[in-house]
Amino acid sequence: MGIMPGAFVMSLIALEYAYVDYRHPDSTSGTSAVRAVRVAGSTFTAVCAIAVVLTMAGCAPTVALKPARNANAPECAEVAVRVPESIGSLTARTTDAQATAAWGDPVAVVFTCGLEPPAPTTKQCVTINAVDWIVDDSESPYLRLTTYGREPAAQAYVDTTRVSADAALGALAPATQKLPKKSACIAPDTDTADDPNASTANGTGSAP
Repeated sequence: MGIMPGAFVMSLIALEYAYVDYRHPDSTSGTSAVRAVRVAGSTFTAVCAIAVVLTMAGCAPTVALKPARNANAPECAEVAVRVPESIGSLTARTTDAQATAAWGDPVAVVFTCGLEPPAPTTKQCVTINAVDWIVDDSESPYLRLTTYGREPAAQAYVDTTRVSADAALGALAPATQKLPKKSACIAPDTDTADDPNASTANGTGSAP
């Protein structure tokens, strides 16, 4: 088990005061030597404490996710290297599963590539930046958005209290556009993922 940052700093402070009692055997008065050691020890402790605080502030923990069944598909590799560094004000997080991504602390957007393509459905279908998405609002205000007509499929899970679904899908579009398009929604809505009034993904027409 590693030393916790707080315990580490306290250990440094204890080390400083241990040095204060030091007397150089060749010193005539000892006072100057003690003061020098105290100053050096205090400076060292302060620098280390600042370093620990900065390290803690800059290292959000890895997000634990499960990879999709086809996460190792080469198409997902093409997508993974193109996901954005940020979505709105949310910065990217490190994840522990292949072909996944996450943004925000706490997490507000999760992205997964490698799902089975969804079948035709009566759920809302939207098209944002040439990518069709099926909208599942059963967990509102969280939306589960799955690409339609792309193989393999990708999915975004968005906390709409933190960022709009439209903003999330717009940011993900350059990556998801790399998934091969096999079919498309019939008369989908455009740029309205946050609107519950929907047209449906009830078609499998050929993609242009």
